[in-house]
Parts: sequence; structure tokens; C-alpha cells
Amino acid sequence: MDEERITTLINALRRAGLRLTPQRLAICRTLVNGHGHPSAAELHEQLCADFPTLSLATVYTTLNTLLDLGVIYDLGDAGDGTTHFDAITDPHINLICTRCHQISDLTDDQLEAIRQQVALRSGYQILGARIVYYGVCPRCASLT
Repeated sequence: MDEERITTLINALRRAGLRLTPQRLAICRTLVNGHGHPSAAELHEQLCADFPTLSLATVYTTLNTLLDLGVIYDLGDAGDGTTHFDAITDPHINLICTRCHQISDLTDDQLEAIRQQVALRSGYQILGARIVYYGVCPRCASLT
């Protein structure tokens, strides 16, 4: 599944006319294989060891192109003032901890049924959805 998702991102960059540089390929791989929902700065920091000449502008250009093509999502901030990105576009729920700002994914088979019901009742061709729950994660809750 991860290789398929990486291929989707790479094909999107190709369609947009961007050169498939090693840096852009690494951004795609890190988005899909990395843990969490990184910001542009976090991606840049993660990749700079392997690509010292990687600019933050390249990271932003790549992310914005992928966003424009609908193959990744912009999750906004997690209460930390930083925009986070999600390479998983399949129906899922994002859980955001209001204390540590961690973003977790929760999948549920019922989400596809809800998507189908919304499409049927509204007549919309559903391209994606964002469901976010805010709360306190188990780790932070155990600290109080």
C-alpha cells in the first residue's frame, strides 16, 4: 500500500511538470513512510542530513503541488501554529491532542459507508473528507 501511495505522489509531480529530483522523491517517500503528520519544516529537517542542499522552498513547492492535485491533505495546525500534512487520503479520522499537539489516525470501516451515504443524499462526487476530533491523548491524560 505504501509503495502505491508513493507512486501516486510521484505521478502527480510528473503530471504537474516538476522534475523528479532525488529531493522531491525523498519528500514523497518521507511523507508516506514517515511517522506522524509532518510540517514543511519538519520534513526539511528530516531530509537535510541526506540532502544538505535541499531548500525549504523546494519542500513547500513540492507540498503545495501535491496539495493542489489533491493527493495529500493540509491538516492546518494542531494547536502549535504549524501546518501539518497528511499523505493518507483514504477515509480516516485525525485525532489531535490539545496538549502535546500529536496527530493520530483512526480508521473505521463505517467511514466508507458514511461517504457513500453523503454522496447519495447530496448528489456530490465526494473527492475527500476531513474529520478531526480534538482532545487529550492517553499519554497526556495519564500525566494529570
